[in-house]
Amino acid sequence: MSDTGSTAGFEGGCTCGRVRYRMTALPLFVHGCHCRWCQRETGSALAINALIESTHLELQAARPEPKVTPSESGKGQRILRCPDCRVALWSHYAGAGEKVAFLRVGTLDDPDRFPPDIHIYTESKQPWLPLPDGVPVMLQYYRRSAHWPPESLERWKTLREEINQEAGQ
Repeated sequence: MSDTGSTAGFEGGCTCGRVRYRMTALPLFVHGCHCRWCQRETGSALAINALIESTHLELQAARPEPKVTPSESGKGQRILRCPDCRVALWSHYAGAGEKVAFLRVGTLDDPDRFPPDIHIYTESKQPWLPLPDGVPVMLQYYRRSAHWPPESLERWKTLREEINQEAGQ
């Protein structure tokens, strides 16, 4: 995982400061996503998302507003944005629903603490963007079991059990 130590300082928010949040645990894993959808939505070369259980996100000021937008899967995503400055803070995707937040690392007060653990969908990566040595690079997605640390896999297993219980499976 990208960071070790206490969760002190894992705070962030939108540009105008209306929405503030705190992460109360380390992320499960951090993606550098180079898909065309992320490029379009961020207006940049990639999105850097820290995957974290929604129960580990505490709102400190204001509540972001959800907006459903299309996604490549066809199932859409819910992007939570500041109601004033409209900055995207995190998303929820169909697979894990509300249980997992894909937190935009750039909204953290100290985003340098969470560089990508993996780069995904690099088949559409901007050719002028070099990637660091030593970080896995995947043309598309990947198998969690091959890349996530054991602690994150255990947390994911617990989440999957909760998701399945809620779905009645």
